[in-house]
Amino acid sequence: MPRPISLTPERLRGMRRGIEKESLRADRHGALAMTPHPQALGSALTHPHITTDFSESQLELITAAHTGVEDCLEELRRVHQFVYRELGDDVLWVASMPCRLPADENIPIGRYGSSNVGRAKSVYRMGLGHRYGRRMQTISGIHYNWSLPGLGDEDYFALIRNFRRHSFLLLLLFGASPALGACFVEGREHGLQPLGPGSLHLPHATSLRMGRLGYQSEAQATISASFNSLESYAASLHEALTRPYPPYEAVGVRNPGGEYNQLATTLLQIENEFYGTVRPKRTILPGERPLHALRARGVEYVEVRCMDLDPFEPLGIAASTMRFLDVFLLHCLTSASPPDTPAELAELSHNLLQVATCGREPGLRLERGGRSVAAADWAAEVVAGCLPLAREVDAVLGGDAYARAVAQADERLRWLQTTPSARVLAAVKSDFGGSFCDFVLAQAEQTKGALRALPFPAETEAEMRAEARASLDQQRRIEAADTMSFEAYRVDYLSPERLTLAR
Repeated sequence: MPRPISLTPERLRGMRRGIEKESLRADRHGALAMTPHPQALGSALTHPHITTDFSESQLELITAAHTGVEDCLEELRRVHQFVYRELGDDVLWVASMPCRLPADENIPIGRYGSSNVGRAKSVYRMGLGHRYGRRMQTISGIHYNWSLPGLGDEDYFALIRNFRRHSFLLLLLFGASPALGACFVEGREHGLQPLGPGSLHLPHATSLRMGRLGYQSEAQATISASFNSLESYAASLHEALTRPYPPYEAVGVRNPGGEYNQLATTLLQIENEFYGTVRPKRTILPGERPLHALRARGVEYVEVRCMDLDPFEPLGIAASTMRFLDVFLLHCLTSASPPDTPAELAELSHNLLQVATCGREPGLRLERGGRSVAAADWAAEVVAGCLPLAREVDAVLGGDAYARAVAQADERLRWLQTTPSARVLAAVKSDFGGSFCDFVLAQAEQTKGALRALPFPAETEAEMRAEARASLDQQRRIEAADTMSFEAYRVDYLSPERLTLAR
């Protein structure tokens, strides 16, 4: 039975989405740019729209939350245009799997200045490098932040449970990382097949980024996170943030020379380290822990984390993809959502890995409630369930853009060769002699040229330059205001008391 959620016109008009897009900076040869974050882009610590992710060479471009899909994309386009004016010969790598990488220890981690909060961000990244290797952290993607007015914690967690049940569909429809440069897996067991010079792939893969070579962690597999309620989720996260983990204790917080290896020796250093296809989120106050914010004020929005960069789209994501995500999330929200169980969570993990590595394989079967089902049938069932919701949204917003987005998804399921993952492999083979990096570099150069050719009003550029300067000033003020030693700051910030409501 459907869940009793009233999708009133007011509610649907209030649906909001924002984008966080990660992209490596690469040089003209398709190798990781080793230069610092361009100062003209402002402070990576304080700029609201332009920062870095794991690496100093990994830009993250952030939009505000918008009630219109096109408005959201227009903001993302403006940020891209500004960034491209300061990249010189560099490009933004348009694929999720990375460009040509140096030795692991030479991949530069993000630098955020001398303040305690800036140092903590760098030390956290140092810890990620020790725990998972720096290569894994250079994988990039798009995070889609989504909310609907008037929802409570129970509603968002019901949505999250269904999202986890059906997220395999998003990999099938929009996965765009079936191949990678061989340098990414150098010295590792990988099971991939040769594609061409310096390139590897799996013939039916949709998203190697979401497979075993991507954001996977044996350590995090021990976290039994339940999404049945905010309380159960918070409890499992709290435990992971406070439980010492022997392999990380062996690394230590500091090395013999006194330099920091990581923020903590617990299973998770901080909340952001917890991987997943979707997260419940809440805007935090200055200095506040994300888990405390969730416990104190509840879920504000969900963060969809399984979307690959689409190398065929100048902004990494199409308007039609965003509209499908909107109705997919509405479908997850309004469908019956029974509690999850350990057995089901094991099935879902298996399904996601299957679709990531061989989603386009004819006859692929997945596990559903202890039974084997055809992936194609299950995917078609979910897409069919999205169509009435798409028509409902179109009736409120006008036009037929949402119904067309669902129709396009249905067409892709019928012709899997039209999916981004299949198109990537076809282009790499036919036009680039099997070289994944040559394909991505060509797409990146084409994207750069197209975005630089678009009109960019002088007043918009002036506003964005002023915003960049203001962010540098803000960073300097933060640095000047510090009075506590970094070690005292670290101990205080990581105190378990900061995770609870008592504070």
